[in-house]
Amino acid sequence: MITRYAAMNLLWCVPGVGGSEEYLLRQLDGLALITHNYHIDVFAPRGFSERHPRIAAAFTVYEAPGACTSRAQRIFLEHTWLALSTRKYNVVHHGGGSVPRVGNKHTLLTIHDVQWIDYPHYVAPVKLRYLKKMVPSSLRRAVRIAVPSRFVAGTLVRAFGIAPAKISVVRHGLEAEFDGEITSEDELRRRFELGEGPVLVFPAITHPHKNHSFLLEIMANGEGRWGNPDLRLVCIGSQGSAHESVLAEISDRGLSNRVVMAGRVSNADRNGFLALAEAMVFPSEYEGFGAPVIEAMRCGTPVVCSDRGSLPDVVGDAGIVCPLTTDAWSRALEAVHARRDELIAAGHDRARAFTSAISATELIEQYDLVVAAAKGIR
Repeated sequence: MITRYAAMNLLWCVPGVGGSEEYLLRQLDGLALITHNYHIDVFAPRGFSERHPRIAAAFTVYEAPGACTSRAQRIFLEHTWLALSTRKYNVVHHGGGSVPRVGNKHTLLTIHDVQWIDYPHYVAPVKLRYLKKMVPSSLRRAVRIAVPSRFVAGTLVRAFGIAPAKISVVRHGLEAEFDGEITSEDELRRRFELGEGPVLVFPAITHPHKNHSFLLEIMANGEGRWGNPDLRLVCIGSQGSAHESVLAEISDRGLSNRVVMAGRVSNADRNGFLALAEAMVFPSEYEGFGAPVIEAMRCGTPVVCSDRGSLPDVVGDAGIVCPLTTDAWSRALEAVHARRDELIAAGHDRARAFTSAISATELIEQYDLVVAAAKGIR
């Protein structure tokens, strides 16, 4: 078997970058498990190996001479240090949504989402100008394009005229040990003062498109099971651009004793929250994939999510998919209660299709296509 060499560009992979980071890191977990003929090196910001020791133990990690916390520094290093370091590789995989204008041309580009097309008002003006300039150019120059869902693939075809044959879905996958650690229900209820009533979990950074405000409105209206005074909504995730407005709305609506803003929690706490929850609720306006719905299914937690973005396709029949109307969501918890066992079983089955090993296998297929294209094989 001929050994081929692939470089994964993770220079954009800095703390707080979100779901796109998990997507690529989980692919690396899968690549360490499956059999393939690629020697894969990781090119990452300074400090990456300390933050991700498991990846550093499984792969050679070359850290850049900078932390890449600014876009300007990351772009400069991609066009200098990275271009020189990866010029002899069979494949260079750019995981951050753009391809540098110089360097190895045998490229696979991962596009996690293109939220800025549908929701430009949620993106800072400087970043929006950069995306409008860089993304179309990167899509044209990449040999292959990998996306996490058919929804994103369709958007690239519609918005940029990319040939469908150039794009492939490489699904998000959970690592084998995802649910290996779990905090007990008793500890979480005590530590976060949840009482003894039902709990809903919403795992999302407080960015506007995650739609925390929608859940707060339903909680405040208090229809059906949402009106149970003992019900607690636990929001887990980092602070995003809408964080202060979310806190203000919780206070204004008188929900301070029913909504728990837990912040970013450990994997064990995340799994514990999901395990004790009556449901995982996810009213996001846009998702390129929506990994939390698969995480919940893996933990045996019924899912209630919006009908936006990739979510209907990812969830399928294994969860309750609702339009973003208060009437639909007000009835959702009754549906969860009535169908709980059915939803848990369907969720477990659905989650088996989204593993890091499957994701890595699909990624290797894309590497092979890049190599084939380099040899003039179509």
